[in-house]
Amino acid sequence: MIVSWNWLGEYVELGMPVDELTEKLTLSGLNLEGTEPVGEDLAIDLEVTSNRPDCLGHIGVGREIATLYGTEIKIPDPQPHEGSEKASEATSVDIECEDLCPQYIARVVRGAKVAESPDWLKARLETLGIRPINNVVDITNYVLMECGQPLHAFDMDKLHEGRIVVRRAAPGEKLMAIDQREYELQPDMCVIADADRPVAIGGVMGGLETEISESTTNILIEVADFRPLSIRNTARALNLHSDSSYRFERGIDPLGLDWASRRCAELILELAGGELLDGAVVAGAGRQPNTEPIKLRFAQISRILGIEIPVAEVIRILEDLGLQHHGLAGEEYCEFIPPAWRRDLTREIDLIEEVARIYGYERIPEDVLVPLTGSHKRVADYVADKVHNALGGNGFFEAVTMTFVDDDLHGLFRPTGESEPLRVEHSSRKRENILRQSLIPSLLQSRRENEKRGTFNARLYEIANVYLTAEPGKPESEPTRLALVSGDSFFTMKGLVELIAHSVNHASKVDVRPSELPGFAEGRGSEVLLNGKLWGWLGEISADLRDKLDLRDDTTVAELDFGLLEATADLAPQFKEMPQTPASDRDLNFVLDEQTTWQQLEQTVRTAAGELLEDVQYVDQYRGKQIPVGKKSYVLTARYRAADRTLTHEEVEESQQAVIAACQSKLGAELR
Repeated sequence: MIVSWNWLGEYVELGMPVDELTEKLTLSGLNLEGTEPVGEDLAIDLEVTSNRPDCLGHIGVGREIATLYGTEIKIPDPQPHEGSEKASEATSVDIECEDLCPQYIARVVRGAKVAESPDWLKARLETLGIRPINNVVDITNYVLMECGQPLHAFDMDKLHEGRIVVRRAAPGEKLMAIDQREYELQPDMCVIADADRPVAIGGVMGGLETEISESTTNILIEVADFRPLSIRNTARALNLHSDSSYRFERGIDPLGLDWASRRCAELILELAGGELLDGAVVAGAGRQPNTEPIKLRFAQISRILGIEIPVAEVIRILEDLGLQHHGLAGEEYCEFIPPAWRRDLTREIDLIEEVARIYGYERIPEDVLVPLTGSHKRVADYVADKVHNALGGNGFFEAVTMTFVDDDLHGLFRPTGESEPLRVEHSSRKRENILRQSLIPSLLQSRRENEKRGTFNARLYEIANVYLTAEPGKPESEPTRLALVSGDSFFTMKGLVELIAHSVNHASKVDVRPSELPGFAEGRGSEVLLNGKLWGWLGEISADLRDKLDLRDDTTVAELDFGLLEATADLAPQFKEMPQTPASDRDLNFVLDEQTTWQQLEQTVRTAAGELLEDVQYVDQYRGKQIPVGKKSYVLTARYRAADRTLTHEEVEESQQAVIAACQSKLGAELR
């Protein structure tokens, strides 16, 4: 926001040096970007944060200066002279979309003379970098930069039937804007129309056909309130941004519309002459500002800031900023109602921040004792630490990828089904506007970028939210997921998944079952169960998916529900005595039908081996020569151990024979 030094002087006394003022403004939140002499004036460029649209005008900045220096601010009280003819007899305003435009105010000036602006007005605008056009258009820009309320002036004689209709655009409608470019409008956009055509893009830019020209004599002054989200969507969809859209996107003072309308009319009468018709045509009830009082406990100020600020000074600061107070209650607290132009003030801490920035952060000593409370880790934090340690110790690197993906990336891997994804239409990223439903596509893209740069077999993982439904705050709507990608085999990744589960709870039981989820290679995908509940998915991605991403190497992925992992957490260290007796390992090589899974074989071995079996380990899988068509070979290792003695050959062999017999009878296995 560029402000004029001379212009500011009309609202507040500027007896201080420029450097002192700009330093105070910077410390209070309006950071100085720079200053530049312009003729006999000085342009001051201030950074205005998005929560302070009230400072997007000279009056707002002047109010800040007056509060900082404890002086009075002088705001004009426009009272333009009105004629006898009623404005409502000359025009009408209908709002058909109050959800996009809560209020619209129209005033009419007849018999004005459009000409060049006086030097003082041109100088003011030129200081701000605005090119003067003519007295009427310059006045609308002047009032915009004075109070932050956008305005527009129509040549009333070019409005069909002399009326205004605020509505949504019709399909296929187009408008030639004053920048002499034609824009195709969309049905969700708010337009200002006359009896039969759009004449302006509401809150963004006016139309060329009804603009003010040297031949204009009758003027309709528009002042309106538009919904910020509607303006933001429209400006971005059309790639059309203006000083008006910039302010509407951030929100304007809903109670300031009439002031801006009267101020504009007053200046037009002064500089262009003519007659102002009686009254204004007002459509829409308008937005009502929040009038709920905010309770400020004075003891909280010293507790949070660490310094004592006199109560009288606290009240003075807040009143100068426009807040109304409701008196003291035993000098312990006071209630304040924020002004309509400060929608960012909703809580007690907001008021304390206002007091602190005006009183001066530099007045808080560096060694002041501010009470601090130690933070405590949540269970989720401890679980995340376990995951980081487990994966980091096995050569994985944590990745942080974008929450937004495009249609192509989103469609690569959809474990939750074909539900419609959530889209953010006003995202600054034109194509990547989908809130992802899986972390896998983003990690696969990262793996591809690593391959392009010569880093092969990037082992990556990420812990982040995915977005399934538009119900913020519900865990099932925005679940946290843990995803992994690597070039490791299915069974290596399965072992890592088991390691993660056991690092959080040593008693966890992890199982897998076949899954035909699209994106997995045939027969290489599975669902992962944690203690019998669906935990996620694990598998090797298909060749088609690998080709789409231009991945060079085979890739295995896993995506797990972090919330379920957290729910099973048992983080207390558990003592387990080291085995004191030797183990006996036996290898078995079975030929089985192609459809028989490792899980079926493993379960059969564990059931048949009895209590001496300590573990079953997958070794290898083989298809090819010496194996009949429709068959495959699994190699496994069975480990036997007794806690109280060394097992004899006969004991181990008895269990082995029981395993072989069970596999032959239940699975049709043949021992190689």
